[in-house]
Amino acid sequence: MGIVVQKYGGSSLADADAIKRVARRIVEVKKAGHDVVVAVSAMGDTTDELLDLAAGVSPLPPAREMDMLLTAGERISMALVAMAISDLGYTARSFTGSQAGVITDAVHGKAKIIDVTPGRIRDAIGEGHVVIVAGFQGVSADTKEITTLGRGGTDTTAVALAAALEADVCEIYTDVDGVFTADPRIVPAARKLDRVSYEEMLELAACGAKILHLRCVEYGRRYGIPIHVRSSFSQLTGTWVVDDPTEGGTMEQAIIAGVAHDRSEAKITVVGVPDKVGEAARIFEALAEAQINLDMIVQNISAAATSLTDISFTLPRTDGQTAMTALARIQGEVGYEKLLYDDKIGKISLIGAGMRSHPGITAKFFASLAAAGVNIEMISTSEIRISVVVDEKDVDEAVKATHTAFDLDAEEIEAVVYGGTGR
Repeated sequence: MGIVVQKYGGSSLADADAIKRVARRIVEVKKAGHDVVVAVSAMGDTTDELLDLAAGVSPLPPAREMDMLLTAGERISMALVAMAISDLGYTARSFTGSQAGVITDAVHGKAKIIDVTPGRIRDAIGEGHVVIVAGFQGVSADTKEITTLGRGGTDTTAVALAAALEADVCEIYTDVDGVFTADPRIVPAARKLDRVSYEEMLELAACGAKILHLRCVEYGRRYGIPIHVRSSFSQLTGTWVVDDPTEGGTMEQAIIAGVAHDRSEAKITVVGVPDKVGEAARIFEALAEAQINLDMIVQNISAAATSLTDISFTLPRTDGQTAMTALARIQGEVGYEKLLYDDKIGKISLIGAGMRSHPGITAKFFASLAAAGVNIEMISTSEIRISVVVDEKDVDEAVKATHTAFDLDAEEIEAVVYGGTGR
């Protein structure tokens, strides 16, 4: 039997009873003959509580100390899970991210994994132990400081461990039964997907589907690790994220995998940019220097009378103030007129690898939004995705209308949200 890597989120570890249930699940896999490595998140809302505590102490806490504080949540979880496994008659060894060999860059708060050296994990497996690893954290290769990977970092930890250990599968346990065609909180008739491709899951994750994080899926695709998304509250088979979702299944992939939405973005418009070579480059260089990731970008055709143009883009809402500050610094250099900021937007995305061979998808998508009275502010596309920005108040209606228009509604309610967070 090979190695199985599992990940349990905060809702699966919400209290002592939940931790005992998780321990029993881990022991079942061990009894079946597998070696088990588990990445755990902080219990319940622990991370949010720690953030609130920090905010009460300091309005601008140092990034290094924030990482030291936030990693405590996962350390609590790993020790408690190891204790619960011990009570079931099996030995477990818990490790922090640094002890487990998770090596990152030096960016506090959103570090990236650059290597995993799982020597201590392999030794513990060889001695017959179940290994519990604190997710969401690592140690910087350069500074030797403790780092955190950002929200959802435990997903990435789990898949990175699976890749380093050449595991058979990485099981991501959450509080829903798998990946659905839309958020069940908005569309109760959403259908569970049995299998989905890495590329579709990448687009779903990038467009706001919170069930898996983007970096986690990227890691899985890069190293060919099958990811099984399932609920820790049921024994149902979940959703397999694999290279070829048609293997062993249907002859042809479904046209549409799902509808994703994102309420976490904001829009900035740089008004009156001189239409000269290099001006747009300077704007985006300033944003890159501020470590800001952009999503959609639209530049209008310049007005003939003024030779000025407007550039609009979307970005994470949490980076809005940083971006506005960075752009304000270069106003004299670039010579734009003003900045407009809008954080009352939402993004709706239609995703499916079958789009490549089916014309008319875009027309049908836009027609469904028009019929629902939803106005489109921005449009972005890829080979397997169409995304639009709409007013925040129209998000739910847009998701429902699109889901129904593409015949994604299930005949019976399939989705159960056990924990209430979707993580």
